[in-house]
Amino acid sequence: MIRRHELTDAEWDALRPHLPSGAMGRRRSDDRAILNGIVWKIRTGVPWRDVPE
Repeated sequence: MIRRHELTDAEWDALRPHLPSGAMGRRRSDDRAILNGIVWKIRTGVPWRDVPE
């Protein structure tokens, strides 16, 4: 189930090829969760300090 402020599967599939693969360095955070947080912040207009971790 997609929530109102989350990326759809189609949006995620369009963005995924533009993200780094994460093959090097430390373990990456979940890119989709990070992008969903950014989208939520932009769509709601809340301050960055109020974005859930």
